[in-house]
Amino acid sequence: MSELVPVLKEPERKRKGSRKLLTVLFLLFVILLSVLFFNSSISKITTITIEGAQYTSKSDIQAASGITAGDAYFGVSEGKVESRLTALKPIQEASVAKSFPGNVKITIREFPVVAFELSANGEMAAIMSNGTNVSALSDEFLMDKPVLSGWKPDDPNRAELTKQLGQISEKQLSDLSEIIPYPSKAYPDRIKIYTRTKFEVITAVSLLAEKIEALNAVIETQEPGKITMLLADTYVPFNSNASENMESDQKETTQ
Repeated sequence: MSELVPVLKEPERKRKGSRKLLTVLFLLFVILLSVLFFNSSISKITTITIEGAQYTSKSDIQAASGITAGDAYFGVSEGKVESRLTALKPIQEASVAKSFPGNVKITIREFPVVAFELSANGEMAAIMSNGTNVSALSDEFLMDKPVLSGWKPDDPNRAELTKQLGQISEKQLSDLSEIIPYPSKAYPDRIKIYTRTKFEVITAVSLLAEKIEALNAVIETQEPGKITMLLADTYVPFNSNASENMESDQKETTQ
């Protein structure tokens, strides 16, 4: 007697229409979430922190950055902001870091201050190594930086001098008290330097970085006197006889 074989039911085919509907609903859900996110406060810049600036105001830095609280967080390009900030004359380097949600941190490194100068209106201005003048913070900074006297603002030797001073260490720079232009036919960039250790130094802007080590060696080992560092280096102590000083002065006028 033959057994009856049960009839197998064919599996129901999923409807393609329902799958497409689910896909559309999912996409609509993602779009809705995106719209809600980008219109919420969590997608906006809420805090801008500025660090490292001494001579550049925070308002100037924020204005140059081009970003404000409420701007789109993901619309800020760190590289573009950094480029805009370094266009400010006092700023040597700038770095921008974002942290979610809504925080932007700007870190500034300004050009070093290498000297001070009395401005035309009688205020003390700080001079950076790139020649930029900014308002001095307080008189206490005059203790470790030279004062530039008698320089014309457009003198190219003044701009070069600030670059040379930027290559000198803080310790070496702190002994320089005053620097004035002292040009000659042979050395149009000749300068006279007065030190806090009571020395008078004649040299040239173009020779300053080269001569600074030798200058320090004389200052550390000799009594206060007059030092000439040009084609030849000479040293005459102030307590020497008058004829030696006169001879030294005559030599300087020809160099």
